[in-house]
This record gives sequence, C-alpha cells and structure tokens, in this order.
Amino acid sequence: MTSTPLSAEAVEAVEAVEAAEFAGKTALVTGAARGIGKETVALLHARGAHVVALDTRTELVALAEEFPGTVTVSGDVTAEETATRAVGAAVDAFGGLDILVNNAGRTLNKPVTHTTAQDWDSVMNVNARGAFFFAREAFRAMEERGGGAIVSTGSYASAVGLPEGVAYSASKGALAQVTKVLALEGGPLGIRANLVAAGVVETDFLDTFRSDSRAYLASFGNVHPLGRVAQPREIAEVLCFLVSPRSSFVTGAVLAADGGFTAA
Repeated sequence: MTSTPLSAEAVEAVEAVEAAEFAGKTALVTGAARGIGKETVALLHARGAHVVALDTRTELVALAEEFPGTVTVSGDVTAEETATRAVGAAVDAFGGLDILVNNAGRTLNKPVTHTTAQDWDSVMNVNARGAFFFAREAFRAMEERGGGAIVSTGSYASAVGLPEGVAYSASKGALAQVTKVLALEGGPLGIRANLVAAGVVETDFLDTFRSDSRAYLASFGNVHPLGRVAQPREIAEVLCFLVSPRSSFVTGAVLAADGGFTAA
C-alpha cells in the first residue's frame, strides 16, 4: 500500500497553520546556543513565537541575527538569579511568558566508585537544580498569564540505568519527578508540564571531554531499534509539540523519543 503525496495546496495549508501555531506566544529556551536548543529556537521562531534564548556559550550572540527579534540572555542555569533574570527579560520584552523549554543539561561518564562529590553536584546542579529554578520562575509568570506550558529535555536514563552514569541517571530521574509535580500543581492553573525522554542524539553534548562527540554518539545507533541515533531537530519537534495546542490534554507525561530503546 502506497501513500498519496500531499498536494501543493495541502502543503501550503499545513505550513500556514505551523507558521501561526505560536503566534502571540512568548517562549524561553535554555541551552539555546546549539544542538537541540538551537533547533527548538528555530522552530518556535518560524512558527510565530517571541523567543528568549539563554546559554553561556559565545554562539548565543549569533542567534539574534539568525532569528530576528530573539532576545538573548547569557547566564548559568545553576544560579538562581539567572532564572529570575531570564523570565524577567521575557516579561519586560514581550509582556509575559507562555512557554518554557528546559533544555540545558550536562552529562558525565564515570563508574560509581570514581564519581566524586563534585562530579555529582555539577551534574545535579545543571540537570535538576537549574531546571527547577527555571520551572519555578516560569510557573510564577505563567500563573499571572493564566496558563502556559513547560517541557524539559530528559533522557531514557530517567527510566533505565546507564552504566557509568550514576549522576546523570539520577539527575534525569529527578527531572522527571519535578515534571510530574509541576503537572499536578499546574493543572488547576492551566499550566501543563511534560518531559521528552530522548535517546542518543548526535550533538556536541560531550565536547567537554571528547573531541569526537558527534561521531561517538552516532556510533550508538545499533542499540536503538530504528538503527540510528536522533538528529537534534527530531527532538526539537517533540519538544515543540508538547508546548503546542496540539498536545492540550497532555500533562505529567514522560514521552519517549528514543528510537525504541526502552521498548526492550
């Protein structure tokens, strides 16, 4: 059985709907300078959102030129004042906040016995503590707005253990639980919260300790039933779906986008 391609008119109609999907909405994206974060900024911007992009990397500066109207904020997500300042920038520039994409994250590959207190704290501080700060501040702004949507970039490590990933797995498990609490408290306020449990994605995520980050991550394709790893835009599409009106009855979900990895 073969599918019939969409007509040119149908394609134009779909594109028109997508272009207006986030019209009038304001989104804050952390870890926005590259990879999944940058692809998410691109999709939100293309679909009509006002975007505030946050990162510590120098690539952040180029986002404002590539995506006109984007407000950039430089800051460390582990600092409480960064979350306050970033949400404040959204309110000051665009009058409020409707969407938070908690994307900033870091990883660590070490056996349990080699993982130091500093290792543990550095991973938990970014992946759990930082995400909590941003969710809390966004929650306050969204409550004033009358609703909103929060989505976090998680990992299949929130559901299964990863050898040499004790701190990373714990941090993503914590993030999944934060998401569920946000959904429970946010429901009566019109605030939804979800998490994308991503599989391995071909990015520069490991560049702090591996110069071959992309090639190394791509080599894990065979552990996914689909036979490949994800590309950043594929995960960005799922993140955008979960903050869009198309997912209006989805909250508290940990949605697997892992190429089938956890199906086994």
